[in-house]
Amino acid sequence: MSPRSGSGWQLVAILIAFLVMLPVLALVSFAAQGSPGLWSHLFRNVLASALGQTIILLSGVGVIVASIGTVTAWLIAGFDFPGRRILGWALLLPLAVPTYIIAYAYLDILHPIGPVQTLLRDLLGYDSPRDFRLPDIRSMTGCILLLGFVLYPYVYLPVRALFATQAANLLEASRTLGAGPLRVFWKIVLPLARPAIAAGIALALMETLNDIGAAEFLGVRTLTVSVYSTWLNRTDLPGASQIALVMLVIVVSLVLIERRARKGQRYAGTARRHLPLARVRLRGPAAWVATILCALPVLIGFVAPASYLVQHAWRRYVFSGIPTGLWSEALQTALLALIATFIAVVLGLLIAAATRLQPGPVTRFSVRVATLGYAVPGTILAIGLLPVIIFADRQLTGLLGMWGAAAPQLILLGSGAALIYAYVARFLAIAVGGIEAGMTRVPQSMDHAARSLGQSPAGVFRHIHMPLSRASMIGAGLLIFVDCVKELPATLLLRPLNVETLATRLYGEAARGTYEDASIAALLIVLIGMVPVFLLSNRI
Repeated sequence: MSPRSGSGWQLVAILIAFLVMLPVLALVSFAAQGSPGLWSHLFRNVLASALGQTIILLSGVGVIVASIGTVTAWLIAGFDFPGRRILGWALLLPLAVPTYIIAYAYLDILHPIGPVQTLLRDLLGYDSPRDFRLPDIRSMTGCILLLGFVLYPYVYLPVRALFATQAANLLEASRTLGAGPLRVFWKIVLPLARPAIAAGIALALMETLNDIGAAEFLGVRTLTVSVYSTWLNRTDLPGASQIALVMLVIVVSLVLIERRARKGQRYAGTARRHLPLARVRLRGPAAWVATILCALPVLIGFVAPASYLVQHAWRRYVFSGIPTGLWSEALQTALLALIATFIAVVLGLLIAAATRLQPGPVTRFSVRVATLGYAVPGTILAIGLLPVIIFADRQLTGLLGMWGAAAPQLILLGSGAALIYAYVARFLAIAVGGIEAGMTRVPQSMDHAARSLGQSPAGVFRHIHMPLSRASMIGAGLLIFVDCVKELPATLLLRPLNVETLATRLYGEAARGTYEDASIAALLIVLIGMVPVFLLSNRI
């Protein structure tokens, strides 16, 4: 095979796809090793309840994120009202708050002796929580509401982008024919936005399925929580693997439903230049209703929990300073995230280059498989990685023993390599998507000119694609870094012994009920999470 033929890029894409899907393949193999009566026991005592609660949670969150995301996107894109400019980017702020931090904050805010219920009792003249108290937030309803108010930006962002880019001709025609705002919304806007809504709901539901902290804190036993407890509390890895396979079936079903929702749907355009959507200026009560509808998700999803974290972090700092070990945990968090980000960006660059330099059905299929990791919850990746990492550790230990060197038993698990592997496999899709988008701006004529001057495909990649994709690489790297910092399920399951990150510290403190001790760590995570929010707001 000639090195100038470029066929090696296809092998690179296949290899990366295999490494991403290796944990899933191992998961299937390991789950088959369970005892014959294990599955019936799990179905009777674990799966029946966990599957039912998971379906209810996904259904409720799906309805809320679709409603909030679509309505706010339409109001911001189609109308002018007080505060619209600020609320347009502020509606993205809940993306900066991980779901487990929202649960951790609201458990304290809405506690029977917390600030909200105490204020209500004072206003209503009650003296004790026994006389008046709100419904317990530790419930399915509470979990659905909190996750919905955090994850709605997954729908808001693509739907608003669709409204901003699609031609306004249909909307203007419907208005001139006398259709009111509500009729335009139901007959024109919703059908236009359906593919974007479906895509956003699918992403939000995948994040819901990946959640472990919020569901556990709020008393909802989902499949993810069941995997975690089955593995750690019962030391039943085959059982955990089998539950993880059920989760994987749900994830694949969500992906197929989302693609089927977009099947055959295209946006027709004309040669005429698209007109921008003319915003209707709202006045009087309608204007303030629009402001309240857009401000409420920001208040619940970001302002209230962020204000709580700032207040308690300051109190904790004044009372006893920075918690012991926090800076060490922040450094470990940053180090693990940086290593995973670097590897993911490099692999994403190679996959994007393979798509550019050697397009074809094999390459396209490999790229699709390599980017499926983002749809696989961190818990599934962690469970699937275990047999792979254990096997590799045994081989490395035996190899070192043959050479007469000291042979530690947990080389990969103990060094954090397994956790970095999980980060890369889960977030590689972000790198591929961002870098591919950057490469599409490089004209093909530049590739042809370089090849005509004697450059090999590798030379084109090194001298043209890499320099011109630097901005997209940096943007993708920032998003991956933030996601690695926030990732909780995979970190809980694969972190080395005696290693804490900001996310696991927060989880541990919240599990013990000492919320105030984790407030500074939670605030640091939120501040880091605001980086991609500002990047997205600048693009808007």
